[in-house]
Amino acid sequence: MKIYVGNMSFDTTEEDLQQACAEFGKVVSAAIVKDKFSGQPKGFAFVEMSSVSEGQAAIAGLNGKELKGRELNVNEARPRTESFRGGSTGGFGGNQGGFGGGGSGKREFGGSRRSYGGNKGGGSKGGYGGGGKKGFAGGRGGRGR
Repeated sequence: MKIYVGNMSFDTTEEDLQQACAEFGKVVSAAIVKDKFSGQPKGFAFVEMSSVSEGQAAIAGLNGKELKGRELNVNEARPRTESFRGGSTGGFGGNQGGFGGGGSGKREFGGSRRSYGGNKGGGSKGGYGGGGKKGFAGGRGGRGR
């Protein structure tokens, strides 16, 4: 069973973590997550225990326990989720993806419904460019195309 150990001191080593978890069962692996550019620890780690019962015992025994001056936050590790780049929900940039935009027109070039670069995949909640009311590039953006 894989467990997450958070709120760790930056001075904590993988050996310290293995020793703390070994009280509750066999430790298969312990890996402190580090920044890929600086190599500095990020303050959390993942520990794999040999069985579910040992993992649950480690969670119960270590959660809230102090290690190297920090109170640990320990729970079951969750699967990794995909992360997207270029806006919060895809596209080339902008608030929710896309090319940019803004304004408030209706069905114009970048208007609020059926715009060139509407919401999700369009601009920053907008069409192809900026723009005012009912302008060439106006609009908050709809579904985008």
